[in-house]
Amino acid sequence: MTNQPDFYSIDTYDYQLPPELIAQVPVEPRDHCRLLALRRSDGALFHQHFYDILQWFRPGDVLVRNDTRVMAARIAGVKEGGTAQCEILLLRPEDERETRWEALVRPGRRLPEGTGVRLPDGTVAVIGEVKSDDGVRSVAFPAGCDVRALAEANGTMPLPPYIHERSSRPEDYQTVYSKDPRSAAAPTAGLHFTPGLLQKIADMGVDIADITLEVGLGTFRPVKTDDIRQHQMHSERCVIPQKAYDMIMAAKKRGGRVIAVGTTVVRTLEGMCAAHGELRPGPLETEIFIYPGFRYKAVDALITNFHLPKSTLVMLVAAFAGYDNIMKAYAEAVKERYRFFSFGDAMLIV
Repeated sequence: MTNQPDFYSIDTYDYQLPPELIAQVPVEPRDHCRLLALRRSDGALFHQHFYDILQWFRPGDVLVRNDTRVMAARIAGVKEGGTAQCEILLLRPEDERETRWEALVRPGRRLPEGTGVRLPDGTVAVIGEVKSDDGVRSVAFPAGCDVRALAEANGTMPLPPYIHERSSRPEDYQTVYSKDPRSAAAPTAGLHFTPGLLQKIADMGVDIADITLEVGLGTFRPVKTDDIRQHQMHSERCVIPQKAYDMIMAAKKRGGRVIAVGTTVVRTLEGMCAAHGELRPGPLETEIFIYPGFRYKAVDALITNFHLPKSTLVMLVAAFAGYDNIMKAYAEAVKERYRFFSFGDAMLIV
C-alpha cells in the first residue's frame, strides 16, 4: 500500500526538469507544436501534435478562451536629477482613472518613496510605497495621463524570466485572437491556435466563447511557504460577458463540455463559481487558489502548457487531472523531450 502524498507540502509538486527543455522560441506554425493528451478516467497518454486536437472535440462543446492582450508594460526611464537608468514594469491599475499603478521597479532599493522617474516621452512617474514583500510598488502618473497609451508607445513586452533568447517577435507572445492590451503576461495555452485551426473547430459545431482575465505576474509568483495553504495569491480582474455565459450554459444544458483554454480561463470560471456558488456573468476580482481537494464545477476539459515545478499552476492541473496522473504525464513529457513553459508544447486533459 503506497502512502498518500502530502498535498499541502510544496515538495509534493516538485519534478526534475533539464534546463534545455525550457523552450526559448515558439514553434512555427503555432499549431505544429507537440500535444500530450491525458485521459483522466484511466491515465492514458497520447503523443500527438496540436493540430490533432480536433479529434478530441465534439459538436455541442464550447471552447472558452481568454482574449486579453499583453501590454508593452516594461518602460525604461531615468532617475530625476541624475542619469541612473530605471525600469517600471506595470502590473495593474490601482484606481478607476488608471493614473496610479501597481508595478515592479528597478533598481528597487535605489528608488525610495517619492523618487521621480522621467520616461522617454518626458512624463515623470513618482515611485510610491512598497505594497508587498515581493517588491510590488505603487507608482503615480500625472493626472490625465493615459498610462496604457504611454506604455504602448514607449514600452516593451515583458517576457518570463526563464526566456533568455530574444529572437522571437512581440506577436509571438500574443494569441491570434487577443484584443485589449490589459495583461502583464500572456495566457500562453492560447498561443498554439491559428486562425485556420479555430475555423475548423467552429465548423465542427463547437462554440467559441471569449472571457477576459487580466493576467498578472502572480501567475509566475513562486510559492515560498512549505505549507502551500499559507501562500497568498495575487488578485486578478476578470469578466465573463453575457454572451460567453449564455454559450457556456447552453453547452451544459445540451450535454456539451466546457473546454478551457488555459489556467486563466479556469481561474475565471471556477473563481466565479466559488464566489457565488454558481457561474454568473459579470466582473470579478479573484484570488482563487486551486490545489488537490478542490472540486471543479464549471470546467470539463483543459488545454494547458507544462508548468514550473512547485508552481501554483502545477497544483491547479493536479487538482483537475489527479495528482498521480499529472506526475506520470510530466515524467513522460521529460522523458520524451517535450518543450516546457510559455513557448513550449501543449497538454490536453479530458
